[in-house]
Amino acid sequence: MNAEIKSVLVTGGAGYVGAVLVPKLLAAGYRVTVLDLYLFGDDVLPKGHPALAEIRGDIRDPDLLRASLRGMDAVVHLACISNDPSFELDPSLSRSINYDAFEPLVAVSREAGVRRFIYASTSSVYGVSDRPNVTEDHPLVPLTDYNKYKGMCEPILARYQSDGFSTVTIRPATVCGYSPRLRLDLTVNILTNLAVNTRRITIFGGTQKRPNIHIEDIADLYVDLLAMPAPLIAGKIFNCGYENHTVRELGEMVRRSVVQEMPQLAPIEVTTSPSNDLRSYHISSEKIARELGFKPKRTVEDAVGDLCRAFRAGKIPDPMTDLRYYNVKAVQAAKLA
Repeated sequence: MNAEIKSVLVTGGAGYVGAVLVPKLLAAGYRVTVLDLYLFGDDVLPKGHPALAEIRGDIRDPDLLRASLRGMDAVVHLACISNDPSFELDPSLSRSINYDAFEPLVAVSREAGVRRFIYASTSSVYGVSDRPNVTEDHPLVPLTDYNKYKGMCEPILARYQSDGFSTVTIRPATVCGYSPRLRLDLTVNILTNLAVNTRRITIFGGTQKRPNIHIEDIADLYVDLLAMPAPLIAGKIFNCGYENHTVRELGEMVRRSVVQEMPQLAPIEVTTSPSNDLRSYHISSEKIARELGFKPKRTVEDAVGDLCRAFRAGKIPDPMTDLRYYNVKAVQAAKLA
């Protein structure tokens, strides 16, 4: 642990990544406060842990923000209306949470004495690129409001960087794998769910390149960033991915892995349909390995295996119908304004 950082506010801490990150932070000895709307259920964190405080609320509420940030040394900002299809929702709702609320959160964090601010952006800010390796200085070419607003927040955070307020932006690849607050609307997770529960994988498009990262690896990175010396990360932006594959390759990897884990499901059919989702990019994670020494340890196959074991153990009830697994449907059902 960094001696200066003992207490951490995790916005969106009951979400997909947060539900894996928060137990890791607690295990590392941090005092953790989670600020979340709990749209996907309130049973995903270790309730009763003496170092965990949970606050049900909205990051757009300035008074609640000030109260939540009191005594915090660091912020890990995960809260957002997440993933591109979520902008089937009211665009003003998504803008208000993903963009309008961002600068007030950063400003209040610095005023409150927070020393470190970790922002979870997204590698989808690159949109479409035919470069063999997209580095952090590549132009941002947003195709949706989601990745546009994610990218627009990055220079705002950079303006607040100072000696006593270290900021770092992470552009994660598409996250995959099991979480207590599971999402089944992300590429590898979608394909695994289809393979296990319909014995048929449908590939939309197929030639698009998509980078991926295991959920345990991205959560480990956020823990590591809290302990790193400020000069290593201050004001910097890092891609974080592990494997770049086409969607068709991902489908074949999922098929093989599911058959290996659950041979009784074989054969699993793979079909292809047209797609209007054109996002395609091959990110480079050389900078984060070179400057921070961070290299993911887990593969797409590991993520599929984890999901298969969770299905077998009955940890994913009603995977095709429960709204909690699907961000758009869950947010629509919550009737947020």
